[in-house]
Amino acid sequence: MDRARETMHIEGGRSLHGTLGVHTAKNSALYLILASLLSDEPLVLLDVPRLADVLVELELLEHLGAEVRWEGRELRLHAREVQRSSAPYALVSRMRASFVAMGALLARTGEARISMPGGCAFGPRPVDRHLTAFRALGIEVDESGGAFAARRTGPVQGTVAFEAPTVGGTQNVLLASALGEGDVTIENAALEPEVADLAALLNAMGGRVEGAGTPVIQVQGVPRLHGATFRPIPDRIEAGTFMLAVAATRGDVVLRDLRPTHVQAVLDALSQTGVRVVVESPESVRIDATGDLNATDVTATEYPGVPTDLQAPFGAYLATLPGVSVVRDRVYPDRYTHVAELQRMGASLELTDRTLVIRGGQPLHGAAVHAADIRAGGALVVAALAARGTSQVSGVEFIDRGYERLASRLGSLGASVSLERVGDSTSGASVAAASSAGASAVSGSAVDASAANASGRGAGSASGAGGNAAVSATRTD
Repeated sequence: MDRARETMHIEGGRSLHGTLGVHTAKNSALYLILASLLSDEPLVLLDVPRLADVLVELELLEHLGAEVRWEGRELRLHAREVQRSSAPYALVSRMRASFVAMGALLARTGEARISMPGGCAFGPRPVDRHLTAFRALGIEVDESGGAFAARRTGPVQGTVAFEAPTVGGTQNVLLASALGEGDVTIENAALEPEVADLAALLNAMGGRVEGAGTPVIQVQGVPRLHGATFRPIPDRIEAGTFMLAVAATRGDVVLRDLRPTHVQAVLDALSQTGVRVVVESPESVRIDATGDLNATDVTATEYPGVPTDLQAPFGAYLATLPGVSVVRDRVYPDRYTHVAELQRMGASLELTDRTLVIRGGQPLHGAAVHAADIRAGGALVVAALAARGTSQVSGVEFIDRGYERLASRLGSLGASVSLERVGDSTSGASVAAASSAGASAVSGSAVDASAANASGRGAGSASGAGGNAAVSATRTD
């Protein structure tokens, strides 16, 4: 199904309550998938989310010659041989993470040709640091016709000193240096848990990586990597988005299957607004927002700070709080595509010199809004859940890139969310929307089908709906 033709309808003003499990991290799985190119033995990844970005990555793997097979939520990858060392623009332009295939291809085949990456359009994210790192390791890199060609002329060895931490750049170097005879030191490496997760997989495959999760990583190349079975870490961005949705609706929810230490900065910021945060176990957290709440300032920074991927959802939550909040993003300072859309919902926002000032206290209202990127979509969903009336959120194809079966999972917590196809001539077909009655999560989605084919207190009354789009079918996620 063409997700671009769908709109998410959210009836706001319903507090979220219950218990929800967090899926594994898309932002980790994408790079773990690329690690399969380093071995001619099978790699099995457990409980992989069937998201649009994952499907694009798997298309790239198949293009390169790897075998891809789903067994339930188990992803089986086998790169017996790599038939191509180039990734075309048609694939790479759809997702920035594809550029990290360069490191894996260099390690396995000795060469790589990758087009300039694409992805979400919220500001420039140059790959210069990746290329500078490769050159520091003795890899030849040339640019021609909008593509980068790299070639390994000897052992990948030396020291990479990043000017600023870069997650993708650190992962690219890890993949490029895991195989071979050289020793590599990465200085000012990214500290994000997804980097440590990739290092853990490489070690499980027989690699020698030390220091991941610290500013200095040491890699000793090995002649061969073997297969492995591995489960990605929990998705800290998904977990944070659900936390903010609970807080925005003044709900009370227990999130399971996460690592609280990975979201400590988020928990701290929520606590500063008055949310009661209870770490119930090493893998579960209770978010109780039924008490009095207040404004606070939030700055998105590199890990272990508040993630840039949660800057937009945080802004949506803060817009529901009385008082003045200030939001800044030191990672991607131009990541504010959601601001104009939140203003359509009645949020009082002022963006000046890359600083967002939020004057909360006025109830948000339902409106027709559009998600221009993944996390803007998360922000609009958070706001719509808290708003009075009904919102129509388009750009579902972006939301699908970061959140699996979002409508049904929110429904299991009491939200009223449905997906509607716009302009379809088919008549009558209808599936009840997830509602406050506590709809159970449905087991399928368009993303699932596509993957299989590819191998307390309310936040406000629900009154006053926005304009309805012409639809002929309604379904949950």
